[in-house]
Amino acid sequence: MKLKELHQLFLKSSGICTDTRKITKGCLFFALKGDNFNGNEFAQEALDKGALKVVIDQIKYHKNTGETILCNDALRRLQKLANFHRKSCDIPVIALTGSNGKTTTKELIGTVLAQKFNTIATQGNFNNHIGVPLTLLSIDSETEMSVVEMGANHLGEIDALCRIAEPDYGYITNFGKAHLEGFGSLEGVIQGKTELYKNLYQNEKMVFVNGNDPKQMALSKSMKRFTFGDEEQDCNVKLLDASHKLIVKYKDCTIHSHLIGIYNFHNIAAAIAIGDYFKVEAKQIKFAIENYIPENNRSQIIEKGSNRIILDAYNANPTSMMAALETFKQLKGENKVLFLGDMFELGTHAEKEHQNITNYLDENKLGKYYLIGENFSKTNSTNSDTHKFADFDRLKEHLQNRSFENCTILIKASRGMALERILDLL
Repeated sequence: MKLKELHQLFLKSSGICTDTRKITKGCLFFALKGDNFNGNEFAQEALDKGALKVVIDQIKYHKNTGETILCNDALRRLQKLANFHRKSCDIPVIALTGSNGKTTTKELIGTVLAQKFNTIATQGNFNNHIGVPLTLLSIDSETEMSVVEMGANHLGEIDALCRIAEPDYGYITNFGKAHLEGFGSLEGVIQGKTELYKNLYQNEKMVFVNGNDPKQMALSKSMKRFTFGDEEQDCNVKLLDASHKLIVKYKDCTIHSHLIGIYNFHNIAAAIAIGDYFKVEAKQIKFAIENYIPENNRSQIIEKGSNRIILDAYNANPTSMMAALETFKQLKGENKVLFLGDMFELGTHAEKEHQNITNYLDENKLGKYYLIGENFSKTNSTNSDTHKFADFDRLKEHLQNRSFENCTILIKASRGMALERILDLL
């Protein structure tokens, strides 16, 4: 089936599905394959549950009844369909990547733009070679603006996603020590993330740039760009207070956010700048940011008993971990407790980076430390208030007969550590 015909079939369907547990009647099911699954094996199940058609890439599952569409690669077909659909929709596509803060920034930008436009944005952190096509395919006739988050852990991935999404605008949150196992070094991270810049430059599109980031300013100097936050300019977004939840000033509006940390100021400023560029009114921007409440283990502030808990257990890398510690250092509170879990995907850098964090804790003495995971448990500490555990179960056993009262607590780790489980122990 030609791509144009497949697109017409898609427009008649109820949408795209890649998981038979989430089948909707009349959907177009793509039989994707992974390391531990083969979607082709579920083709009949998808049809039985009401799928309109099933796109497969293994001939033994093909039916001559017209219910299945055979192609060489179902994933590649999905990506090509998404690109075809994106080009058929005359709306701006804003692509977003970076080492830290992508999802929060994406949600802030989407919330701000939604005050004026019918806006779609990447759901959760569904930002890979499957998630980006699905986001693009969620654009419908009423959509006026789209925000597409792009993640990567190897060189070439952002370039591939850009070829699918063909963005009109782009923003890179920052460059940090994330996915070093795949990128190899910070220089590799920068090279990988700026594949977005290269795509935008080649297509004469525009980039939004944080003027406080000299590296990004230098790398984007030959591009069409909209800058914000440069202290040498008359910046109209100013930080008023960061001692607890961030308070910022924009034009005549004082905005009281639900976010903490200087790093989130830049995320807020980016959303304001992009809203400003697309002429969203200041009072609408204020409403959007004040009503955005972080969730899904991202900088959540939780009151439990007499304790105030900062739950930031969605993900972690050396850069985001250090930023979280610097923020925690500035927060008020006498009884501070830190639960820090291993940072993943660091490869040969793992030992050094975990020791760097432990050294920082020794030097700053922020409170009582609980370090959890294979890497953190092997670090050397000079602080008698540092407790190390090779895994969560050993931490759980240690905490069984301990209680925490009137504490300010930080929980930070990579997703694989699932440290939100600590909430049940406090």
